[in-house]
Order: sequence, then C-alpha cells, then structure tokens
Amino acid sequence: MGPIQIGCPLYDYQTIDVIGPCDLLNSASKKLLEVAVDDVPELDILIIGGDIPAKTNLPPKLQDLIRRHVASGKLLFTTCTGAAVVAATGALDGRRATVNNLEYNWVKKRYPNVRWTMEKKWIIDGNVWTGSGAVAGMDMVAHWIEKTYGLDLLTQAALSLDYEPRDADGIFNVLPQRYDPNGNKISTHVFPKEI
Repeated sequence: MGPIQIGCPLYDYQTIDVIGPCDLLNSASKKLLEVAVDDVPELDILIIGGDIPAKTNLPPKLQDLIRRHVASGKLLFTTCTGAAVVAATGALDGRRATVNNLEYNWVKKRYPNVRWTMEKKWIIDGNVWTGSGAVAGMDMVAHWIEKTYGLDLLTQAALSLDYEPRDADGIFNVLPQRYDPNGNKISTHVFPKEI
C-alpha cells in the first residue's frame, strides 16, 4: 500500500479535534505536507475539527472541497462539532452522524436532514465517520487504525502518546487487559519488548 494522503483544513476550530487524531496517525508515520486549498491533491482522508457551530463560516472553496471529498467516497473524519461544519455544506444530508453532546439539540434543529444520534461515541455511515467529542474523535481514529492496520500498530501508536482508546460505547476495552503476578489489573498498554 502506498502513502495515504490526509488533509486537515485550517479554520477557526478547537485544535485538539484535529491535533489528537493527527498525533495518533503521525505516531505510525512521519511525513507531513502543507498546501493551500487550491492546491490540495486528491486526499484519502479528510479530517474536520469543530468550531463554535453558530459561528461557522467556511469559505466556499473549503465547502466545495468537503462536498467533493465526501461525494468521491474517500474517508471523512469529523470530531466534536466538526460534524456541524460538514452538515453546513449539505454533505451529511440523509446520513447518520453524531456531534458533541452539548451541541446535539442545536444541530438537530439547524440541520434536520441529518440523522443525528447520541447513541455512540462515534458513528460510521459509509465513508463518513463522526466523533462526538475531541477525545471520542481520537478513539474513532484508533478504531480505524486497528481495523485497517491491526492491533499491533494501534498499540504502538497509543503507546507513543500514553493513550488508551475506548470503544464506541466509551468503554476501555480496545487494548488487551494486563495483570500483574498477583492478579491485579495494570495498564492495558501491551508494551513491546523493544521500541
């Protein structure tokens, strides 16, 4: 498999919504590239962080980029209120999605064509993955890493951040449980012998 092109557009959003997932992805890769929206190559993954939904005002070119990306079938991750950003473009119409719980009622009224839910920490609807909050977005990306590349790579990426991902229900059961010789539960990170 060749390199994966991942994009994170810059606008006024909560930084951890994008930085957290990027740190997790970067823990498995070391190549970064910066380009202007007019020069964005075809991306494999687009990550949209959240801002204050009532103030979202994306430039038309960025809205078009999001719509084209979703329509192409390429993977889209949103974290926290990033789902509201994408909903504003119409790209979530008819899809199941989640958003930060504090904004749930607002987005449900504002974007009624989206099938909003609070039942899970993240929702997968085809090529669109929405995480309910910043940390839930990291957990969602951790799930994608595990399903795409396996538990060993996820464990390595999580270890470098001293991070333990949760499942879609918010339960810490993604990494194998570990116990000391006395049977006491210890950190769930499965540490490799050598790093």
